[in-house]
Amino acid sequence: MSDASLPAILETAKRVVFDPVGFYRSMPQSGGFAAPVIFMLVMAVVSGIIIALLSLAWGGPGAGMAIGAGAVIMLPIMALIGSFIGAAIMFVIWKLMGSEKNFETAYRCVAYAAAIMPFTTLLAFIPYLGSIVKVLWSFYLMYVASTEVHGIAAKLAAIVFGVLAAVILLLNLSAERAMQQMQLQVEQMGGQLEGVGGALEGVDEMTPEQAGKAVGEFLKGLEGAVDR
Repeated sequence: MSDASLPAILETAKRVVFDPVGFYRSMPQSGGFAAPVIFMLVMAVVSGIIIALLSLAWGGPGAGMAIGAGAVIMLPIMALIGSFIGAAIMFVIWKLMGSEKNFETAYRCVAYAAAIMPFTTLLAFIPYLGSIVKVLWSFYLMYVASTEVHGIAAKLAAIVFGVLAAVILLLNLSAERAMQQMQLQVEQMGGQLEGVGGALEGVDEMTPEQAGKAVGEFLKGLEGAVDR
């Protein structure tokens, strides 16, 4: 598992996904940051490629290529930064739970959990389901790492990560719902603005009285669209 070759990375990802208990039980707890960082970056690149392909299929060559290129470049950078932030948070949590492991071990636990990233990236295109699977799967892996790597009692780990998963899942679903509602309101406002804009068509051919009436209707419609 310390090997950073592509076959070893694929084998590691397979073990994390299909045998997380066995993986974390035998995971090397030291050996440097290179191997887990490379593993995490490969998973991020694969996830970026998935986003690129789906964006091309749904967004067309123009917008799809722009979104895809941005995902392939930015996602690994964001994942790298996020992995160290996430490991720092988990390091504190595990310390509070009684773990005596160092930061490198905490980072390895978090970085190798990135094996699920391609799957959760794919599911993220399905409203709500993606958020649910990502949160529950991620915290399950952290629960397994707690018991198998950090030697924390299963009951304590289940309570702590169960509560954290519930809170974060609620926040994620609420944010996703809010975003969908905002998008719907923007689309509705755009349709209304397009409709009231039609009231000004041909204004140069109207009499002063007709033009004044058209402008009044436009302003009234604009006010109604903004109020929504």
